[in-house]
Amino acid sequence: MKSHRIALLFNANKIFDREVIAGIAAYLSSTRASWDLFLEEDFRLRLPGIESWQGDGIIADFDDPAVADALTRSRVPVVAVGGSYENQAAYPEDVPYVATDNFKLIKMARDHLIEAGLRHFAMFSLPEAQTNRWAQEREHAFRTLMGQDKMEPHIYRGLGTSAPSWDAAVEQQIQWLHSLPKPVGIIAVTDARARQLMQACIMAGIAVPEQVALIGIDNDPLARMLTRIPLSSVIQGAQEMGRTAAHLLDQMLHGVRMSGTRVLVPPVGINVLASTQHEAPKHPHVMRARHFIRQYACQGIKTHQVAEYVGISRSSLESYFRQELNCSVHDVILRFKLDAATSMLARGERSIAEVALCCGFTSVQYMHAVFKRELGCTPRTYQDRAMMGIVDDGSALPPPELAA
Repeated sequence: MKSHRIALLFNANKIFDREVIAGIAAYLSSTRASWDLFLEEDFRLRLPGIESWQGDGIIADFDDPAVADALTRSRVPVVAVGGSYENQAAYPEDVPYVATDNFKLIKMARDHLIEAGLRHFAMFSLPEAQTNRWAQEREHAFRTLMGQDKMEPHIYRGLGTSAPSWDAAVEQQIQWLHSLPKPVGIIAVTDARARQLMQACIMAGIAVPEQVALIGIDNDPLARMLTRIPLSSVIQGAQEMGRTAAHLLDQMLHGVRMSGTRVLVPPVGINVLASTQHEAPKHPHVMRARHFIRQYACQGIKTHQVAEYVGISRSSLESYFRQELNCSVHDVILRFKLDAATSMLARGERSIAEVALCCGFTSVQYMHAVFKRELGCTPRTYQDRAMMGIVDDGSALPPPELAA
C-alpha cells in the first residue's frame, strides 16, 4: 500500500488545533489510509517555502492569514480548517474548507445563559486583527442574536495578552465589569479569555455566578485547572472537523475533486460547571458568603472564616443560610468539597489520597465517611463507576443549596 506524506499545519499549543489533530488521528486509525505525517509543535516555524514542499497533501489552519496566503501557491492538494464566515467571499477560493460554526457556538452559549435565568448579556472578545477574524465573526453572531431580541449588545475587546500590559488590561476589565447591568451573563470568545475575566471578577470581589455568569468556548482542561471557580464552556466539534478534513484529503488523494467544498461542523454541547450555575440569593450576605466558599472550600475554610469575610457574626450568617438555603454554612462548604472530589475522581488522574488532600478533607477516612453518608458509596466505588460511565462527573449530585 502506498504511503502518502502529509503536512499538518497547526499550532499544537492551542487546544482547538490539538483537538483537530486528534480527529485526524482518529480518522487514520479507523481507515486503511497510510500517511506519514509532517507536524511541528508550531507550524509557523516552518512556514517559509511550504508552497514548494515535495509531499502529497496538506491540512492547514486557515484562521491564520499568512497560512492561507502561502498555500494559494501550493502544488499539492490542500484542505483548510478554520472558522465560519457569514460573508461567503471570506472563504478561500477552490479549497475545500471545514469550519466550526461560529453562529451556533454563540447561540448555544447564549441559550444556556438564558436558561440559567439571565436577562442581561455581554461578550468578552479580542482586539480586532486579521488573525482574530474568527473572534470578530463570533461578535457578529452575538450582535445578530441580541438584535433579534432588540437588546443592546455589550461587547468588550480589551487588550491583547502581554506581560507589560497585564495590569492595565485587568484594570480595564474590572471597569467594564462594573459598568454592566447585574446580574449578567458573559460569553468569552475562548476559555483563555474567560479565565482572564474570571480573575478580574475575583480581584474585584464580583460574585461568580451570582452577579456575573461566565461561559467560554473550547472546553480547555488547562483553563479549568487554572480557575478557582470551575468554568463552563461550549465544546466545539473540533475532533469531528479533523476527521472530516482527513476524509476530504483522503478522497482528493484518490482523484476525487473537492474544490470549493464547505462543511460547517456544529458544537457538541456544553460542559456546565459552577461559573454559569446562576441562582440569585435574596440576601447579599448569602451571595457574598457563597462566592467566598466557591473559591476556598477546598482549602479547608471554616464557618467563622466565611463570617469574617462577609463581615457579620457567625450566628447571623447561619440564620441567613437557614432562611434562604435551608442548610448550614458547613453544609454548603462540604457540598462544594464533595463536588470537587467527585469531579477529580471521575477524571481518574489522581489517587484517592491526593483527591482528599486537594479537596480540603482532613483525612482519607473523613472523605470516605462523607461519601458513604452523602452518596451511599465509597470514593473507590464512585471512581470505578465513573470509569465505567455509570456516573457523569458529579452531575448527578444535588446543587450545594440542597445539602442539609
